[in-house]
Amino acid sequence: MRSDSSLRRFLHGLPGVDQVGCEARAAGLGTRSIKTTSKAWAIDLAIRMVDLTTLEGQDTHGKVRALASKAMRPDPADPTCPATAAVCVYPDMVATAKQQLGDSGVHVAAVATAFPSGRAAMDIKLADTHDAVEAGADEIDMVIDRGAFLSGRYLDVYEEIAQVKEACGDAHLKVIFETGELQTYDNVRRASWLAMMAGGHFIKTSTGKVQPAATLPVTLIMLEAVRDFREQTGQMVGVKPAGGIKTTKDAIKYLVMVNETCGEDWLDPDWFRFGASTLLNDLLMQRTKMTTGRYSGPDYFTLD
Repeated sequence: MRSDSSLRRFLHGLPGVDQVGCEARAAGLGTRSIKTTSKAWAIDLAIRMVDLTTLEGQDTHGKVRALASKAMRPDPADPTCPATAAVCVYPDMVATAKQQLGDSGVHVAAVATAFPSGRAAMDIKLADTHDAVEAGADEIDMVIDRGAFLSGRYLDVYEEIAQVKEACGDAHLKVIFETGELQTYDNVRRASWLAMMAGGHFIKTSTGKVQPAATLPVTLIMLEAVRDFREQTGQMVGVKPAGGIKTTKDAIKYLVMVNETCGEDWLDPDWFRFGASTLLNDLLMQRTKMTTGRYSGPDYFTLD
């Protein structure tokens, strides 16, 4: 499937997304309630799925070290609280995060390929990726060229993803679509398949810099895509909604959707992540409420 025409034929031959049906199903799944025992399990699972993220121009090495410490011990007063999946930073902060995390098992994810715009020459994007991997990144979160995708230059996007994956070496590749710029649900489905066929280990909704970011309907389409991709190829691909997921209630809605759409196999940090900064604090507050019977208040946990 290496020619533009065959890619176009395949992607435009995918079933169209029923917008009304998709939004209704996402809304319906979002109203499911779960038992208290299940909620405690879901909160711990959600914490283990968090890519604790700081992607600001004002990031400092001190802030990244503090974030990495929090990722390892989200609630220092409770050693039973699990660690997060990863810390997600800019490439120049990878070495700092890696040093702080040591052999804790918490991964370092780095955004690359001229994040968040994706507007750079290919050699610069690949150098960006190489630098992050050489500094110790376990995972690379790349952004696709939305301009190329929206212009129908699917082969360009395919080859870009494939080249970045090669540059990743042993690091896992997450492919960011920036769904808020893709305009239609059909485009989200096409981008999902394109990224999976090009070898992405994860498909990710957003950079967090563009609104709307992660939404339940968009994530539902991506979950259906990874489910169908495994049925056709036998390969599993992960999903990462990012941006705008702030509360435990929101996180549980996503977990219910994962379970109902893809099944239990995807209820694992290897296959589902939350890109978030403020979500972790709400998860910790709800966790403390369930274990102690009272809220600790938002100032009990460090702000990120």
